[in-house]
Amino acid sequence: THAEMATVPLGFNIDAPRWDQSTFVGRLKHFLNITDPRTVLVPEEELDRAKALVEGCRAGLVPPGSSQEQLLYAKKLYDSAFHPDSGEKMNLIGRMSFQVPGGMALTGCMLQFYRTVPAVVFWQWVNQSFNAIVNYTNRNAASPISLRQIGVAYVTATGTALATAVGLNLYTKRAPPLLARWVPFAAVAAANCVNIPMMRQQEIINGVTVTDGDNNELGCSRRAAVKGIAQVVVSRITMAAPGMIILPIIMERLEKFPFMQRIRVLHGPLQVLLCGGFLLFMVPAACALFPQRCCLALADLEPELRDSIVAKHGDKVPYVYFNKGL
Repeated sequence: THAEMATVPLGFNIDAPRWDQSTFVGRLKHFLNITDPRTVLVPEEELDRAKALVEGCRAGLVPPGSSQEQLLYAKKLYDSAFHPDSGEKMNLIGRMSFQVPGGMALTGCMLQFYRTVPAVVFWQWVNQSFNAIVNYTNRNAASPISLRQIGVAYVTATGTALATAVGLNLYTKRAPPLLARWVPFAAVAAANCVNIPMMRQQEIINGVTVTDGDNNELGCSRRAAVKGIAQVVVSRITMAAPGMIILPIIMERLEKFPFMQRIRVLHGPLQVLLCGGFLLFMVPAACALFPQRCCLALADLEPELRDSIVAKHGDKVPYVYFNKGL
């Protein structure tokens, strides 16, 4: 009942970013907050309560005695588990907060088992399956995608990763050992260039909704979609790069030591842990490379969309904005 609900503190907007999203440091703090892997362990009921609290707060009503801290924590849980466009709860594996535990296990295994073709094939396949779930979960939800398109995207990306990995694996047989250790990264980078655009092809075909500075819809732009998806591809490759480029150099050095040769069994777990260390920082840093609310100059839009905006709004809209996805 309304009698039992208190009004939201004056001047508090739960959707306003806590940190300046126009700077890299502000975005890094934001993503460190919402990609926090500990949120993966939060029970479903608590996530649902957080959602109810956030929605109540948007409507201007909160349970009496709710502190700003509680509201901000509810928003953190909400951002970590619910899709920003649709408000639906995202599957656990696809959440950005699962990138550290999921990514660390997969990257560690890809870096550990790179010597034989069957191992390369298996781990690249598992990794692309994981990526397909993540890309589907974090798409711009305003653009629905059919099961057939998901299937084609998945098969193409997995094919690209396998072709790159197996091809380079055979090619590096005679190369220095370090080059062979870098093959998984090349395969992951190549697959990302295919997987993300394929998974989000609807956006490229139909465009994404662009708005003015006040969130009023202006139309759909394919160029905006291409810009957003290109930024996501760069972010994902950046996310994987340090772990998959620096870690092989570290392991190459470590494996020369006698004590490391005695504990071969532990090489896999060690790589997984070290990958986790890299990803803890790299997941938020890579997400923060570009603003989530991407902008595009009016001059860069498709001519017909630009003309229709100018006809309606004159020169009041120099930039358009859209959600680039993650």
